Amino acid sequence: MAVATESLEWSLPVPSVQELAIQRLDKVPLRYARDDLDQIVTNTPSNPSLRVPLIDMTKLVNPEFHEKELQKLHSACQEWGVFQIINHGVSDESLSNMKQQVQEFFDLPFQEKKRWAQKPGSLEGYGQAFVTSDKQKLEWNDMIFLKTLPLQNRSLNFWPENPQEFRKTLETYSEHMRKVSVSIVRFIAMGLGIEAEQFCDNYKEGMCDVRMNCYPTCPEPERVVGLNPHADISGITLLLECGDMPGLQVLKGKHWVNVEPVNGAIVVNLGHIMEIMSNGIYKAPDHRAVVNKSKQRLSIVTFCYPDSSVDIGPAEKLIKSGSSPVYKTITQAEYFQSFFNRKLEVSFINSLKI
Repeated sequence: MAVATESLEWSLPVPSVQELAIQRLDKVPLRYARDDLDQIVTNTPSNPSLRVPLIDMTKLVNPEFHEKELQKLHSACQEWGVFQIINHGVSDESLSNMKQQVQEFFDLPFQEKKRWAQKPGSLEGYGQAFVTSDKQKLEWNDMIFLKTLPLQNRSLNFWPENPQEFRKTLETYSEHMRKVSVSIVRFIAMGLGIEAEQFCDNYKEGMCDVRMNCYPTCPEPERVVGLNPHADISGITLLLECGDMPGLQVLKGKHWVNVEPVNGAIVVNLGHIMEIMSNGIYKAPDHRAVVNKSKQRLSIVTFCYPDSSVDIGPAEKLIKSGSSPVYKTITQAEYFQSFFNRKLEVSFINSLKI
């Protein structure tokens, strides 16, 4: 009889994929082998028009280039729902320090990492997310998930004390990511033609959750998924690659397109909250992670949300301009309750449509 969790707010314990990779297996274990991959379009064209847009923050703030770059941003949000941003204002030192701490954490012996393992009833800590049954197919990754902002959201018993600088570095990094999210959201609002200052103010005291991923090498990468196809529930998501190994893919039409790492860039991915607030003008894209035989990949993902007092619904100005609301307006508590208490196979965004 399958063990099952009662909601998506916590996950069943699963084996460490890093530990499996150390064994240098010839084949992946059955729980990771997927027989449905041939039903998913997997080709990634080399067509230059299918490259994720690159946005330059310095052009957005420069009056000479602002209008053109803002139009480019608007198109990226409308046509892709994802873009890479450069010259974002976060120092190379801050990015490098965070990458180093994540590398050092995943390099620790398994028993040491387990000191910060997830506990029943919480997704926080070292382990895996959204495993609701012992019959469920597993993803080829290990992760540690932590709520970092606001301060009262933190559960420090899940925050590693080894490496020594991990907590301090993550705290600084989270503040930097929230600051960047405010700037990005401001320009996204401008692109939509809605009140930018009020819109970005909602993110100044917003929530940030950080998920650090390890995708070990795999003997049969074509038979596994690093991270299942999904769209995020955040306002925006900020992803930092820890190396030059591609693995993130975004669905564009019927093609999975590689998001090629750009040195110093942050990948910005729109979440369902932004899709709802734009009244469907912008979309939260489906994306996934793939793995490879030759090189482990690490990434740091920051999920940014508006302040908890902000209701989730289409922006007032977009409705007043004559458009009918596509989505309901609900509180954030209702939004999260709806997400975590649904079945995995149920479309979350469709459940919020009017």
